[in-house]
Amino acid sequence: MTKSRDSVKILLGLFVFLFSFFIYVDTLAPSVSFWDCGEFIATSYTLGVPHPPGSPFFLLLGRFFSMLPFHGGGANDPAMMEGTFHQIAYRVNMLSPLATAFANLFLY
Repeated sequence: MTKSRDSVKILLGLFVFLFSFFIYVDTLAPSVSFWDCGEFIATSYTLGVPHPPGSPFFLLLGRFFSMLPFHGGGANDPAMMEGTFHQIAYRVNMLSPLATAFANLFLY
């Protein structure tokens, strides 16, 4: 009885994670959006320091994500043809859906 209950919980948790992750990725900004997003993307890529307090853990994770081989859109996407900045912005923006999907999983 408890094994089936645990497996249902695991499957439901996995569903919550995947559902929220794909919804967030589907609505992800492919480039820089409003407010501090551009500043955090640029300082994540260069490992600089934005305005205080600077969010150092987010910047380190953003630098790691900027090195991953993600890319936004397909080959005909105009954002892909404008240069590497949009690719880096998409990579750093991928940190947010992954973090929120894990938060949804752990809160579930």
